Amino acid sequence: MTESSNILERVYSVIESRKGEDPTSSYTARLLSQGTPEIARKVGEEAVETITAALAQENKYVVAESADLLFHLLVLWSERGITPEEVWAELIRREGTSGVEEKAARPRD
Repeated sequence: MTESSNILERVYSVIESRKGEDPTSSYTARLLSQGTPEIARKVGEEAVETITAALAQENKYVVAESADLLFHLLVLWSERGITPEEVWAELIRREGTSGVEEKAARPRD
């Protein structure tokens, strides 16, 4: 296994360890203290920055913005009590299924 193969789980563990820490000394603790609305806004902001980089910049900027997006997504999962394993299980469940079929099978609200 390479060092990068479980980086998301390691970052998630660090995020989890920041829960309840002083928001003035940790960016992650500050984000977590602000709750879902602010964290979700940051995920959206980073998604837009990733899209912008993909459309107009070099790959190194797409890489950097993608890392920011993944980090903020992990913070959102942590705040909501979602583990990476739950997301991996959902991806595994969808593996081998046509995207068109999977989307059609989703319940309609």
